[in-house]
Amino acid sequence: KTLTESISTDTIYAMSALMLLGHLIFFDYGANAAIVSSTLSLNMAIFASVCLASRLPRSLHAFVVVTFAMQIFALWPMLQKKLKAQTPRCYVGVTVLFALAALVGLATVSSVGAVLFASLLLAISCLCPYCLIRLQQLKDNIHGPWDEAEIKEDLSRFLM
Repeated sequence: KTLTESISTDTIYAMSALMLLGHLIFFDYGANAAIVSSTLSLNMAIFASVCLASRLPRSLHAFVVVTFAMQIFALWPMLQKKLKAQTPRCYVGVTVLFALAALVGLATVSSVGAVLFASLLLAISCLCPYCLIRLQQLKDNIHGPWDEAEIKEDLSRFLM
């Protein structure tokens, strides 16, 4: 509780938002890229949770928030990875059930938030892939001096 006592609440909220944004950026979504760092992503998420928990009135509340954060940010991704590797259909089902549970939970708090969340889910899951597929027809490769050099000479004479 006293960890961030000297830091203003607005700073804690801004810092937590930036850390959670960093978690989203560095999370391992399965891509093999240089920006992916699961350790950094997990540390950012836990740091944000601890900062937010430091503003709660009782130690029990802070403990619950940090424990839930560990379950969501550390244990849930490991379970998802195992499910995806062993039973892909079960993985899809669990993901859909998780999204529906989040939607129902949000609907009990805010109906406007639930509608916005459902709209966002539909846009990311259906509308964006549809637009990407439709826009592939308009794709045009242009060639110019910026392209890599193409070797057109027969190099088989150098092979022995």
